[in-house]
Amino acid sequence: MQKTSSRLLALLSLLQTHRDWSGDDLAERLDITPRTVRRDIDRLRELGYPIRAFKGPAGGYRLDAGSQLPPLLFDDGQAVALAVALQSAAAGTVVGEDAARALATIRQVMPSRLRQRIDMLQVTAVPSPESGNASPVGPQLLTELGRVIRAREELRFDYGHDATAPAEQSRRTQPHPAEQPRRTQPHHLVTWRGHWYLIAWDLDRDDWRTFRVDRVRPRTPTGPRFTPRDLPGDHVAAFVTGRFRGTDGSTADWPCRGEVILDLPVQAVAPFVRDGIVDELGPDRCRLTLGSWSWTGLAATIGRFDTDIQVVGPPQLTRAFAELAARCANAATSSAPAPGAETSR
Repeated sequence: MQKTSSRLLALLSLLQTHRDWSGDDLAERLDITPRTVRRDIDRLRELGYPIRAFKGPAGGYRLDAGSQLPPLLFDDGQAVALAVALQSAAAGTVVGEDAARALATIRQVMPSRLRQRIDMLQVTAVPSPESGNASPVGPQLLTELGRVIRAREELRFDYGHDATAPAEQSRRTQPHPAEQPRRTQPHHLVTWRGHWYLIAWDLDRDDWRTFRVDRVRPRTPTGPRFTPRDLPGDHVAAFVTGRFRGTDGSTADWPCRGEVILDLPVQAVAPFVRDGIVDELGPDRCRLTLGSWSWTGLAATIGRFDTDIQVVGPPQLTRAFAELAARCANAATSSAPAPGAETSR
């Protein structure tokens, strides 16, 4: 039979699967008697876990939410995953200090075998270049937005300035009194390349909008409750990806997609095209299928490769290369004089 501590951990893991368990089922899964199950349930309750018993032919148990945080028990995999997540959160996030303290607390009580695994797995979170100028978003703002989303309440807010700026700076950046706040039905909070975004239905513009959370300053009180609308597309990730790629969010694909052949090896192209598809045609030749928000943007992206380009299709990409070539030729022949240079009369 398992030791009491190991048995309690196994019992707690079963109860955390968010389902009702009969006493007989728990006894069978843990290979103990129903009487031992009842004793172990009492031990967990003494530790602060709110386990509720319910009536039935065989009786049963359910782990409910409590009024305070009880001591937590983790198996080895959960402990390692939690430590890695806290290491990532401790690097340059708004909850970094709290994450570092939580990691130190957990590491202190870990058995030596797990502490060695954590110490060997040091994680450094490097922010993406796109998030270099991102303003930190405080947990209070995120919590409030999350509450409004869950309560399905309309949200009014001023938008377009840094909501985390000091009070005196915020007063200088307040909108003009005549400007109306945004009136929205908030739908989701998401992260994208280092920024927090609020997805919401804009009531005045009658369309979906994506707002940078660090520029949101909520007004009170919130509005009436509403029935959530369905987002375009299959799910939130597809909607957000599509919006940032220039579509209406109903698809995550790029609005413009073309195919070219480059006189370069696959390894010289693949690292620089993110979600592009690169097929090898030979040791120094490859086919690239790539998307962009516009045909001109796609042509410019492909043109950065220092090689000859053969357009496979579609015709819009061929025209975009011609237009881009004309612009580049015009720029090369119409350069402005250097600063301070004298012009001939």
